[in-house]
Amino acid sequence: MPVLFIGHGNPMNAIEDSEFTEGWRRAAQVMSRPRAILCISAHWETWGTLVTAMDKPRTIHDFGGFPDALYAVRYPASGSPELARETMAAVKKVSVSPDRDWGLDHGCWSVLKRMYPQADVPVVQLSLDSAKSAQEHYDLGRELAPLRRQGVLILGSGNIVHNLGRIALRGRGPGAFNEPFGLDWALEASDLLKRLIEDDDHRALIDYPSLGRSVKLAVPTPEHYLPLLYALALKEDDESVVFFNDTAVAGSLTMTSLVIEKAP
Repeated sequence: MPVLFIGHGNPMNAIEDSEFTEGWRRAAQVMSRPRAILCISAHWETWGTLVTAMDKPRTIHDFGGFPDALYAVRYPASGSPELARETMAAVKKVSVSPDRDWGLDHGCWSVLKRMYPQADVPVVQLSLDSAKSAQEHYDLGRELAPLRRQGVLILGSGNIVHNLGRIALRGRGPGAFNEPFGLDWALEASDLLKRLIEDDDHRALIDYPSLGRSVKLAVPTPEHYLPLLYALALKEDDESVVFFNDTAVAGSLTMTSLVIEKAP
């Protein structure tokens, strides 16, 4: 299976159509249908590494201040205790524990609702251990490689540039958050990080705090960036990276997404 990193942005993308939701839909259409999905979302941070292992994960509305219509959304995909066991078996360097309390957070379901609207592909989430370094997260991602050959779509969900403290909306009303607009530092950081991705310079991407002021502003906290490292860790030598939804919004976020797949 290919590997995806999705810039998920505003939770309202779950119910408001945009160029970004269309990009997610197309990404699902052009790839083979997965047996199951393993999602690494920015919105599940834990102590220790956990994997959801329930048959029916709940839809988690982990946000505030949005319209009632968004809270009414349910994404009734089944879980996969089988994939949870396969994930625990694949990871050797750290202990991965089963979780039966979490479910699917909006970093996961707001994207999958667009990619697989029938909710007919089983979904499992893998947590981000807050105690781990960026290098440790990358190393853990590499261990997930066998799952790709078993028909599992591995999906990282976050944002490459994500600084909610510096959002600068230029309009109001529906769609304002998705209006294309990037502050200078956000565009500079985006260009630098994309160039490093294209150059396969994973060492520099792992050591992102050393990349200068613009990247420090782009990644003030690690949780939205780390899912990108999981995706990049899975890239093989004969695979290419293709960007899509490559747009800055709200001044301080990028919706940039990418697919890793065999080069044509």
